[in-house]
Amino acid sequence: MKLIISANDGSDGAGRAVALAAALAKSFDAKLLIVQVSDDNFSQKQLAQLEQLKVAEGDALEQISLGILSKAKAIAKDHGATNIDTMTAAGDPAKVLIELAKRKHADAIVVGRRGLGQLEGLLLGSVSQKLASLAPCAVIIVR
Repeated sequence: MKLIISANDGSDGAGRAVALAAALAKSFDAKLLIVQVSDDNFSQKQLAQLEQLKVAEGDALEQISLGILSKAKAIAKDHGATNIDTMTAAGDPAKVLIELAKRKHADAIVVGRRGLGQLEGLLLGSVSQKLASLAPCAVIIVR
């Protein structure tokens, strides 16, 4: 294995996925790429709060993404990964991750079973389900 991608949305499951991806990267002396994909969808309530605070949507998204990636990178380091890159992207998370895996020739994608989506009761989240079906590489789904 040379490249492992781990998606992180800030959820507990994503944190566990980063920890496992980091342990794998350490074991295989592989590069770990932690990706935070924003779907650019703020709720009306969140948009109203941003307007009250006089914060632009783009600035808010950037700060949220940077915070998520900073925490994820710390988790990865704590679990032994040394060659770590991070990146942000926008769009449908499954599509973005599949295209990234193809472009970078990733050996594996590690994701949490459930992210921050609203349908908590599903066995698998829509992103992990799409990745398991469509990714061009191994997909590891972490509980």
